[in-house]
Amino acid sequence: MAYRRISIARPLIGDEEIEAVTHVLRSGMLAQGREVELFEKEFAEYIGTRHAVAVANGTLALDTVLKALGIREGDEVITTPFTFIATANAILYQRARPVFADIDPKTYNLDPDKVLEKITLRTKAIIVVHLYGQPADMKAFTEIAEDHHLLLVEDAAQAHGAEFLGKKAGSFGHAAIFSFYPTKNMTTGEGGMIVTDDDEVARKARLIRDHGQERKYLHVVLGYNYRMTNIAAAIGRVQLRKLDTLNEIRRRNAEILTRELKSLRGIIPPYEDPRSKHVYHQYVIRVTAEAKLSRDELAEKLREKGIETAIHYPVPIHKQPLYRELGLSECECPNAEEAARTVLSLPVHPALSREDLAYIASAMRELLS
Repeated sequence: MAYRRISIARPLIGDEEIEAVTHVLRSGMLAQGREVELFEKEFAEYIGTRHAVAVANGTLALDTVLKALGIREGDEVITTPFTFIATANAILYQRARPVFADIDPKTYNLDPDKVLEKITLRTKAIIVVHLYGQPADMKAFTEIAEDHHLLLVEDAAQAHGAEFLGKKAGSFGHAAIFSFYPTKNMTTGEGGMIVTDDDEVARKARLIRDHGQERKYLHVVLGYNYRMTNIAAAIGRVQLRKLDTLNEIRRRNAEILTRELKSLRGIIPPYEDPRSKHVYHQYVIRVTAEAKLSRDELAEKLREKGIETAIHYPVPIHKQPLYRELGLSECECPNAEEAARTVLSLPVHPALSREDLAYIASAMRELLS
């Protein structure tokens, strides 16, 4: 097949987004305003929560929601070591202690049984990450949180529109967050969203994001400037309307790749929990010792053929230099460490053509057969 160049991710921005931004620019109301309010309303309705609070990015959403929930110094928060570092860093921002539990080797999400082993008298909350677009076992985590009187936070930064038992990711816990970074299933350029059914959590989150203002120039708590702009919200409103369609294209692309790759020796395609609707923020294969090439060799050979890949994530959080230095590297997490050595993300985004998918499959067969 003819040589192609295929990116690992590509935001789909069309004329509708451009027109929405142009409308905001012409209005002169560029900072947080009516567009943000409408985006919050529409996003809450989509997820199925009472409230949505827009902020400038996903990391700030995590920071804000933990502050609003009252996480503080001395508290322990259990989470996964196998995700982007922002999840754990947000715990550190509160001067609380991240406690890492191992993952399920099939879904790459937190293992509920391993979380149970980590609960102590200091445990205040669990942050569950819906990694790569597949929801974690929210039935199990909801029961654990209720039984042990813990706060439950969903990091749904990679799971816009994903579902578990027919409910949207982000609608199970005390609160959840989303990211709208350009590589996500929907984008605002940069942006984040907090969703919750708790009126008080939403009220506190709104105070925290806007200098602690109860009303203009009346500051009742320590707050920050975490606001989203009308420009970002205008993009987000259009992207939200396209989300389900784009997710279905991702799912179709993933199905095609899995059908083509499942017979290759040493390659384990993504697993989809039958209770879930996976939205394939990433299409992540595992390259085992039976493969003809190592994970890193395969990535390099694919790059030479014009196919961009990525490793999400090559170093678990508890192995990061920062966490070692802070004495937070204690984690019996063999599944997370094995995943870090063997996972590889292939392109799955909606901009791929059928020819692109055929090229990826052909290259994989050529390199591994």
